[in-house]
Amino acid sequence: MTIVSEFREFIAKGNVIDLAVGVIIGGAFGKIVTSMVDQIIMPPVGLMLGGLDFSKLQWVLRPDDAATPTSELVAIQYGAFVNTMIQFLIIAWVVFLLVKGVNSLRRAEAAAPEAAPAPPAQEVLLAEIRDLLKK
Repeated sequence: MTIVSEFREFIAKGNVIDLAVGVIIGGAFGKIVTSMVDQIIMPPVGLMLGGLDFSKLQWVLRPDDAATPTSELVAIQYGAFVNTMIQFLIIAWVVFLLVKGVNSLRRAEAAAPEAAPAPPAQEVLLAEIRDLLKK
């Protein structure tokens, strides 16, 4: 078996395809959450805190010097970090809810009694004969 055929077999397995779909959907979900935090959640929070824009919050370590062309601003941007932490918390909460939902479905399936298997055709015929003989 060549390495190319092994690779083809690996890619064709369902788990790899499921993982790829999960990564793509997760990336798209991450962009949605980023947009929601930056454009929906943080503006009202900033307004409640006196018109504060979290994405612009920073500790300046070295200010930008217009007189020196090579000098640029050096700052710790903790506002962007706060936004990222909020995004993480939202994504973690949604993943928790998804896992909780899947686990409850699995528990419900495990708790549901399984239907008894149908008896073989011979037993059905014998039961019919027995019932006819009783009459």
